[in-house]
Amino acid sequence: MWKDVTETDWNNWKWQVKNRVCSLAELSRVLKLTPEEEGGIRREEDRLPMAVTPYFLSLIDPENPECPLRRQVIPRIEEHFLCSRDLEDPCGEEGDTPVPRLVHRYPDRVLVIATDACVSYCRYCTRKRIVGKRPQSIDREQLEKVCDYISGNKRIRDVLVSGGDPLSLCDEKIETILKALRSIRHVEIIRIGTRMPVFLPQRITPALVEMLRKYHPLYASIHFSHPREITPETTRACEMLADGGIPLGSQTVLLRGINDNASTIKKLLQELMMIRVRPYYLYQCDLAVGTEHFRTPISTGINIMEKLRGHTSGYAVPTFVVDSPGGGGKIPLSPSYFIALIEGKAVLRNYEGKIFEYPEPVDSKKIRVKLRREEAPEGAPSLLVT
Repeated sequence: MWKDVTETDWNNWKWQVKNRVCSLAELSRVLKLTPEEEGGIRREEDRLPMAVTPYFLSLIDPENPECPLRRQVIPRIEEHFLCSRDLEDPCGEEGDTPVPRLVHRYPDRVLVIATDACVSYCRYCTRKRIVGKRPQSIDREQLEKVCDYISGNKRIRDVLVSGGDPLSLCDEKIETILKALRSIRHVEIIRIGTRMPVFLPQRITPALVEMLRKYHPLYASIHFSHPREITPETTRACEMLADGGIPLGSQTVLLRGINDNASTIKKLLQELMMIRVRPYYLYQCDLAVGTEHFRTPISTGINIMEKLRGHTSGYAVPTFVVDSPGGGGKIPLSPSYFIALIEGKAVLRNYEGKIFEYPEPVDSKKIRVKLRREEAPEGAPSLLVT
């Protein structure tokens, strides 16, 4: 489909955005679609649209409908199978929105929804109620209200700029947002949530990185799902960001049939470390409408964590979390290594299943009483704790 495209055009992020595949007819020229995929695309209606960058489409297996990259971006008819557990707003963000485009759930940090657009749309998107339908970005008036709210709440020290994907905006728009946030004295940290190094690594340009450098301390949380997403282009994009002094973290959603096994997750996490991206969260899939076919039992995530801790570098082990339905925030889950507390000793299990005892500290008040009541022999240590 793109055999006549020049290398210059292919590596131009604006060309990639302009030439995204957004229709059944276009996609049929590249992939051998299944009836389930055709049905899902035809029934998009007002739901999350389909859009795939040429770059990401070039990584997809055209013959295999179970390709882990393909399943993330190509609609299936299962998206239209409604489930009683589906939620339009699975994380309860609407209830924590004091001003438009700002979510304030935790005491010291807020989320700013900079845009409703992404260059490609994950079919399991937790914000599919707003993303991609009539894509708009935060306007001047909304940004002023967001900054006024943050300025009036001095406990807020950490701002996550997300969406949609904020890096889908032009450099000037991104800088307008960052400059406004950085002007608030009590904002210590700014984070950007993005999937651009995965879907469109060409977007990470020297000019973008140079601009981002002006707003340190600045962090980036990148959404990776599968080892096949780590390509030379993605590696280059992450290295440019890291060389720009931007610490990189990865957020991975656990997805049935895509990455729901320990070997895939472990390979992903270890390869992320190689490109200077620190694994941060492993997410249980949210209860967004039409995502039942992506969800795994929580036990799947806990079993994967069991096979990571002790079996790979600690730096490569993320925190497995459930973003609790209704707005309760992230709840960390892990295998149980603490067995019991017996007679002042903690009974613990290690990653091999071996049992160990760790003595709890003696109450310092009891030690002082003992010292007052007992005289130590001359020359003996002043204190012996048993």
